[in-house]
Amino acid sequence: MLLLDIIEAAGWPIWLIIFSSIATVTIVIERLLSLRKKLVLPHGLLAQVVQDYRANGVSGESLQKLANSSPLGRVFAAGLKNVKSSREVMKESIEEVGSAVAHDLNRYLNTLGTLASITPLLGLLGTVIGMIEIFGAQTPASGTNPAQLAHGISVALYNTAGGIIVAAPALLFYRYFRGKVDGFIVEMEQQAVKLVEVVHGDRHH
Repeated sequence: MLLLDIIEAAGWPIWLIIFSSIATVTIVIERLLSLRKKLVLPHGLLAQVVQDYRANGVSGESLQKLANSSPLGRVFAAGLKNVKSSREVMKESIEEVGSAVAHDLNRYLNTLGTLASITPLLGLLGTVIGMIEIFGAQTPASGTNPAQLAHGISVALYNTAGGIIVAAPALLFYRYFRGKVDGFIVEMEQQAVKLVEVVHGDRHH
């Protein structure tokens, strides 16, 4: 019952903060599950792709399977699709798909950043509404209304606290995910360059 008492004491503005907190938790869980290294950059995929290429060459079916396997697989498949073209064409196609993959990895992160920015403002809105209640509690005719005064203070404080409690983790996770994604993208570029070099080296032997 304590939580319901707090929500009641905090007034309607707290619902905006609760909605933000649900959205934040949902995005954080989804990204924690999606941005796992073994799903994005499967270990040993480069060696496996090179081995498969040397043994079987390139086929539409194997490229499709590789592209569907992981984000790194998509990048490799883009390079291998143009394996008969020049090194520059291979690199261009890898960069093109790489930017689409980077966009996918960054999915929902802007929303998370927005939630981190807007939740303290929602808390502030609740604080202002609480202050308005406090001033409304003091009328020249009846003097101060203690019950209304107390309610106004609780609205102000609970909303301020609620805004900060949601915003701080949202900001931390936003920074954490951005750093993780940047690291993934750098590693993908390095592995894609290695693939191009190996494939072109093989062609010239």
